[in-house]
Amino acid sequence: MRRTLGMISALVALAMGATDAMALDTLKLAVGGHGNWDSSPAELGKRAGIFQKHGINPDILYTAGSGETLQAVISGAADIGVALGTSAVMAAYVKGAPIRIIGSVTTGSNDVYWYVRKESPLKSLKDAGAQTTISYSSSGSSTYVLAQALLKTYGLKAAPTRTGGPQATLTQVMSGQIDIGYATAPFALQKVASGEIRVVAHGGEVPGTNDQTVRVIAVNANKLAQNRDLIARFMQAYGETVDWMYSDPKALEVYSAYSGVPAKIAKIGMTEYSTRTMLDPYRVSGLDQVMVDAVKMKFLKSALSKEQLTELFQVPSRRK
Repeated sequence: MRRTLGMISALVALAMGATDAMALDTLKLAVGGHGNWDSSPAELGKRAGIFQKHGINPDILYTAGSGETLQAVISGAADIGVALGTSAVMAAYVKGAPIRIIGSVTTGSNDVYWYVRKESPLKSLKDAGAQTTISYSSSGSSTYVLAQALLKTYGLKAAPTRTGGPQATLTQVMSGQIDIGYATAPFALQKVASGEIRVVAHGGEVPGTNDQTVRVIAVNANKLAQNRDLIARFMQAYGETVDWMYSDPKALEVYSAYSGVPAKIAKIGMTEYSTRTMLDPYRVSGLDQVMVDAVKMKFLKSALSKEQLTELFQVPSRRK
């Protein structure tokens, strides 16, 4: 009898667990920059159970950059894209793409840096010549915009080169295929600490970018129209995860297990490169300058109107 009752209890527990799992709303996410601190809230929040608490199961697909992420959201292959270049989303929206911005991934650009191998003759970015290759992830990405802006800031004629994600970029730099690689902290900071690579520039060197929302969270417009409450719950869980990342030391352990970056290196990244204010998902600012730069780089023919910005940026209210 006891054995029978035990089996029944176990079956009931399994059934309840299955019911709970089935009750979660699955959202398909396309996330650029696997292992980057700023693009990791969805992964870390899922591992910490924060999204599940809000009834959401994030189904995460990692991409090689903003271009791939954007296409996944526009096509409907992904419901939500994380870490898209703001200019690229604006450009897609103006062309009629079904996409809306629901939050910020990063405001400010000091978390992005460019580096060379220790053997490189380049001592700083200003040493780059016309034959020097400088990397970015994909067309329309924040790294593309910042690389172009850095060259313009210093009057350089180096050759911007697409290299994909940070891991692939590091491989190309270390093998000598690319002169100057990009990374987003804390990725590769352990190699900076060991002297294998040297930092030659930061995104924060571009004037005016420290108040600009350079990477965003975007949603397929049809998905947003179908279930605004689900999207609002996603943003609430995302915001709670960011708060947890900066308040609980365990978050660094979870991040380290996911990314392979030592916790002590990750801590340098979060304190010196990516502050809590930078990762506030409800903070959107500097859009006028973003549009000025987008026009100069021919992402846009002209700045978006106030009505267009209102339609494109549909960031849910911060819930208390």
